[in-house]
Amino acid sequence: LLTDDAPQFKKVTEEQGLCWVHDGRLYKKLNPVVPLYREQLDDFLTRFWDYYEKLLEYKEQPTCVQAEKLSAEFDELFSSKTGYYALDDRIEKTKTKEEELLKVLKYPELPLHNNGSELEVRAEKRRQDVSLQIKTEEGTKAKDTFLTIIQTAKKLGVSAYKYIYDRISRQFNMPSLAELIKQRTLPQLE
Repeated sequence: LLTDDAPQFKKVTEEQGLCWVHDGRLYKKLNPVVPLYREQLDDFLTRFWDYYEKLLEYKEQPTCVQAEKLSAEFDELFSSKTGYYALDDRIEKTKTKEEELLKVLKYPELPLHNNGSELEVRAEKRRQDVSLQIKTEEGTKAKDTFLTIIQTAKKLGVSAYKYIYDRISRQFNMPSLAELIKQRTLPQLE
């Protein structure tokens, strides 16, 4: 399970990986006023994302030798001391999550971030904020259906508005979303 380190996930699975993008965001919350600290933060973030790129490359062609090298590089990067207390504290906190952040070295098929899933949940939250609540089970089903259509269309690069209009007007000029999914996944399975 890949998570953002929220405590409710710790009891769900024995194998938990952490999202690198979420961890990186915590560094972006640092906002030093001192120019030297700003420079140190920028330098560290460059090294952080360079390391992330190396993990992405590892996923393409994983080897035991490369996994050991990346593990040692993690230790070196997250043992850095800058003299900027807030940054050093953040680096130390990331180091304590080594096992979860480096789960990809054990399971290269694991993604390094969960932003795609999180964005889908965010769409539902925005809808809730606008409409406050749903009063009936039918309303919940309708909402879930339309959100699913909209998110699926977006992933497939299809205009959700045009797709829904095509179905409601019964023109059926566009292929169904199910057909588009089949077209995209069948070549990958062969």
